[in-house]
Amino acid sequence: MSDPLDKAGAKAPPIIGSGCTQRYDPDRLGPDLGTDFPGAETLWERHVATLDASVGDGENEVVVGAEASGSKAG
Repeated sequence: MSDPLDKAGAKAPPIIGSGCTQRYDPDRLGPDLGTDFPGAETLWERHVATLDASVGDGENEVVVGAEASGSKAG
C-alpha cells in the first residue's frame, strides 16, 4: 500500500454464497481487513448484563402478541 489514499477507502470482505445464503467468507476475515475485535466477547457480556439489569428492574417491560397491538382476547 504505497498510495496513502488506499487506506482511506473501505472495501467489503470477500463473500461466499448467493441470495439468502450470501455471507462473508470466515476463512478470509482477519486483522488486515479490520475484522479483528479482541474485545468483542467482553463488550457482548457487558451488553447482556445491562439488558438483564434493565429487564429485572421493571422499567423496560417487553409486551408481545395481542397486548402489544392493543387488542383483547375473548
